[in-house]
Order: sequence, then C-alpha cells, then structure tokens
Amino acid sequence: MGRSFAALLVLALACGCTVRTADGDGKRRLPVRIEVPERSTPPADDAPKPSTTPSAPAAAPAAVLWSRGDSGRDVRELQARLRQVAWLYDGPTGSYDDLTERAVKGFQGKRGLPRTGRTDTVTWKRLKAMTHEPGKWELYLMGGQPADAPDARCLTGRVLCISKTSRTLRWMIDGRTVMTVSVRFGSVGTPTREGVFSVYWKSRHHVSTLYDSPMPYAMFFSGGQAVHYSADFAANGYAGGSHGCVNVRDETAIADLYAQVRNGDKVVVHW
Repeated sequence: MGRSFAALLVLALACGCTVRTADGDGKRRLPVRIEVPERSTPPADDAPKPSTTPSAPAAAPAAVLWSRGDSGRDVRELQARLRQVAWLYDGPTGSYDDLTERAVKGFQGKRGLPRTGRTDTVTWKRLKAMTHEPGKWELYLMGGQPADAPDARCLTGRVLCISKTSRTLRWMIDGRTVMTVSVRFGSVGTPTREGVFSVYWKSRHHVSTLYDSPMPYAMFFSGGQAVHYSADFAANGYAGGSHGCVNVRDETAIADLYAQVRNGDKVVVHW
C-alpha cells in the first residue's frame, strides 16, 4: 500500500491533480490539492527562433545625370525646362554653373526630393513631367547656337556673312571665318532686309534719331539698318527684337569686330 500511494503522489505532482486518501480505518478524508508551479520560461523547443527570411536590400541612390561642371546640349535642355517652371531666369548657357545648381536644389526641395543640386534620374523625370519639349530658340535664348554653312556669296573678300536661319554673323576674310557671334533681327513689322550690301558708315557712339535708342558700334549697310551692339539683346535674348537692325549681344566681340571692319566691306544677309 505504501508504494502504491507514493506512485500515486508522484503522478499527482506531475499532473496537478486532486487525489483522495483514506486512513487506515477505511474512512475517507477531504481531498488534498497539490499545485504544480507554472513554468517561468518556455521549453527550449518553444523559444522564438530568429527569422531566416533575408531583409530587403536598401534602395540604391538615383543615378546622377548631370552636375556642376558639366556642359552640353542636355544641360541646355535642363536649363530651358527649369526656366519654364520659373526656377532659372538666366541662360540657357549649356554650362552647369552655380545658378543651375541653385535652381535644381530649389526644385528638389519644393517636391520633397533630396536637395543635392545634382540632376539625378528622379529629379529629371519629375521635371520632364511638368514641362514641354523646348524649341530651338528656347534652348538658345541667349545665343551660343552653332552657325550654319556660309552662303556662297560670302566666300570671297571681306564679308559680314549674316544668316537668318542660324541667327549668326560670321566675319570672313577670303573664305576663312575669323569670328562668329549670335545676332538678332527685326520684328515682323520692321524686318531686316536680305541681300548683298556694303558698309557705308561706322558710328562708334551712335544714337537712333528715329527711336532715340543707343546703337553702339554701329556699322550701317542699308539705309538706317546697321550691325550694332544691343543691351536689350544682352539682357533678354531672343525674347525681344530690333527695329530692323542686326543686334549683337556680346559687347567685347562687337568692339573687336568694329575695329576690324572697314567702310566698303561686303554684307550678305541670307536664309
């Protein structure tokens, strides 16, 4: 009987059971409750296991397309598009300068992008979605466009060879281009005349008597029409126009040109 009771007690301890005992006189007593303490920590097999799922790699930074110091036609387009959304007012120049960097930073910050000042793929995609494809004279608003081939009439002698197609002036001597500058022409109401002319008068500090406007370094070739420096062209580019004259925006270049050109030199204005 003793051994059987001991075995029963062990089983009760293991199971947290209620058992009844009997005294030797055969009378039943109140049940004895044996509590088994709960485990404070789960078994080793139940412990949480580290995840074996690999974590997602960090997103790679957007590739940089252009940054300060770069130049070329793509930078010119970037600048033209920044002008469309009023983040850049100068240019386009085709050179990624401090003004361009500052404009890109402003555009990025306004749209919650990292303010790096460098044009990455994300910045470029956002800018393109907000703007239209710039036309040729948006790209070359302030000049700098390549000159087209000279007219055949420009290949002999001393010639101011002026192209309305590329809006450029070539100063040529015996078929060799000495200098090329961007030029602007008359508006629809006052067009620049086309044809072959010659310089008949030079006036260094000329002021128009008709329009009361300065015409420095004026080289007259057809009536009141002349090649001359224009401060308006220098400030506003092709956004404006002349009263028929051929405007030059580079004052240093036209000062040099004025010193070389003589009365009697040929002027060819062509398409």
